[in-house]
Amino acid sequence: MCRYEEVRTSGLVAERLKSFGVDRIELGLATTGVVATIKGRKEASNSEGTVRSIGLRADMDCLPMEEENDVPHKSTVDGKFHGCGHDGHTTMLLAAAKYLCATRNFAGDVHLIFQPAEEGGFGGRSMVQDGMFDKFPCDEVYGMHNWPELAAGEFGVLHGPLMASADEFSVTLEGRGGHAALPHLCVDPIVMGAQLVSMLQTLVSRTVDPLDSGVVSVTQFHAGTAHNVIPGSAKLGGTVRAFKEDTRSHIELEITRVANLVAEAMNGSAKVSYNRGYPATVNHKAQTEHAALAAAAVVGSDKVHRNISPTMGAEDFSYMLLERPGCYVFLGGAGGPSSSMVHHPLYDFNDALLPVGSSWFAQVVESRMPL
Repeated sequence: MCRYEEVRTSGLVAERLKSFGVDRIELGLATTGVVATIKGRKEASNSEGTVRSIGLRADMDCLPMEEENDVPHKSTVDGKFHGCGHDGHTTMLLAAAKYLCATRNFAGDVHLIFQPAEEGGFGGRSMVQDGMFDKFPCDEVYGMHNWPELAAGEFGVLHGPLMASADEFSVTLEGRGGHAALPHLCVDPIVMGAQLVSMLQTLVSRTVDPLDSGVVSVTQFHAGTAHNVIPGSAKLGGTVRAFKEDTRSHIELEITRVANLVAEAMNGSAKVSYNRGYPATVNHKAQTEHAALAAAAVVGSDKVHRNISPTMGAEDFSYMLLERPGCYVFLGGAGGPSSSMVHHPLYDFNDALLPVGSSWFAQVVESRMPL
């Protein structure tokens, strides 16, 4: 993945922010992150329940893939492509920053969070670990992602889990190799693995509450080098997705249990490696309502879907939501220059979303911290 490589992007972001007149800026959080502060026309009151500071977050990184579009703004760097629209997110937050600096129609502080390494690099976690919320205190945090499956200019909002956790697992199966014509003298790890793949598909359907959600996908299976040789080992791996921490932990334990039992039943052995990735992105109730009201103020209540279906995709804004109350929303982008979903080589961000997204960021600030 493109991890902590946003040196040029960080510089451009910082340059623009300084030209807008932000009150404070810091570079280097999470290596290439940028955080800036805009102060409102007055300080927020100290009365209980008053929001004194808000964090607005945009991710900046790209994907390690080749773009297949033939457009003037096609990526000029081999193997680097904004196939998820993070360049659009960055642009929207910059536009909001320009407006907020010029108007300052709010009481309190706005912290603009430009985050690196969202695509598998744990950039959100790194910013939190680097003390971002100590240096830039936020009462609430808000983020947004373009969503090509939703009509352009419409918002999708949901209280509770919006995106799943994302973990990876690998299983190494040890058997006893030998000649393929003499299988009775071998312990075949390929057959062992085939049984395990089938068994893993029952973990969700038969051990997770049907009203809950989870995914176990085996995406790799490697074994053997010759047609007439039974190998001594095989390796498989995949991903696990869940919305609840209990379900996540349950599936992790079950993968290890089933792998060991299948291997033992066939006179082999199993070694399981399980790596936890991003936690689920869980929106807070009050902030979700505020996010929806801000969206309605920008596009009209009829274009705000308040109970959008969650997705098994993952997002490391989740780490910020673990530390502060907030909300992450989807902004529809269908019908633009590309009908492709994010992470597709033909994806092309819908530029018509730029004023909508920037207006939403600004509306969140002005509605939550009114003068």
